Amino acid sequence: MIPAIFGLSGLTLTDDERAFFRDSNPAGYILFGRNIENREQLRRLTDDLRSLAGRANLPILIDQEGGRVARMKAPEWPDFPSGAAFDALYERAPASAIEAARLNAMALASMLAEVGITVDCLPLLDVRQPGASDVIGDRALGSEPMRVAALGRAILSGLQDGGIVGVVKHIPGHGRALLDTHEALPTVTAPDRDLQTDLAPFAALRDAAMAMTCHVVFEAWDPDRPATLSPLVIDSIIRQRVGFHGLLMTDDLDMKALSGDVPSRAAGAIAAGCDIALNCWAKMDDMIGIAKALDPISTVSLARLEGAMDRVVGVHDSRAFDMLVDQRDALLALA
Repeated sequence: MIPAIFGLSGLTLTDDERAFFRDSNPAGYILFGRNIENREQLRRLTDDLRSLAGRANLPILIDQEGGRVARMKAPEWPDFPSGAAFDALYERAPASAIEAARLNAMALASMLAEVGITVDCLPLLDVRQPGASDVIGDRALGSEPMRVAALGRAILSGLQDGGIVGVVKHIPGHGRALLDTHEALPTVTAPDRDLQTDLAPFAALRDAAMAMTCHVVFEAWDPDRPATLSPLVIDSIIRQRVGFHGLLMTDDLDMKALSGDVPSRAAGAIAAGCDIALNCWAKMDDMIGIAKALDPISTVSLARLEGAMDRVVGVHDSRAFDMLVDQRDALLALA
């Protein structure tokens, strides 16, 4: 197994993808809108991936946050609220907001489990800061660290109760970035003392199974490299100060925030201390290059991966979906 998660080009595996994935044996896969048509097609695709890998607990990821980040879309699937909805409710009724976030995550988990997806890249623990890039914006759970942590923990709990592993992101914090990492490399100039605000939700949820890095330079910690590629940030900040010892994956390596070819980025991220290189766009040349650039997954990283997937213990019950959504909406109406 190589320490990489790959994307797919379409609604079914091509012959080239099937042969490459069989030979390279990536740690898992991530799905996007281009891979999704309806329930039946999506379930066939995820079953095919599991059969190809020979692993029942194969990580099959998706970014299904709600709001503007959703790969499974209406009319086949219902829309879900963004993080800002739970932040707004928290202003009036904190306990209701926490319960609404948990119910929402359980409903998401039910929807994902029905089609064979096992990992959702949620919750965002990025603390929203005034004047920052809108790439986070209303996706955030708020601007107060402990509120973000409380809502984030409820989301992780709801996902796990529904049989889905959550991924906290974007560690050590994307909330201050002035640029969108899809387009450019942001540099955060805040001093270390101010960055404690950004770290606090991640420290509170340090026991999460999986986390995703951010492609952001933090001058206070490593002025020369973005967090994804920085041994200083990964070891001293994420592993030691935050205390996160779960599976650490990169954000998408194809973003313009990073320089160099994609295989070199993957090798650099693994060398820096990430467990998994995430490559989303199914470009065969890049995937082949990554497979050649990476050694087999380390014993430590494999143990983290298996430990994370062992948390998939919930039982999918599609009958509960409507009830969960109704209960969530009744709570959100209080805002």
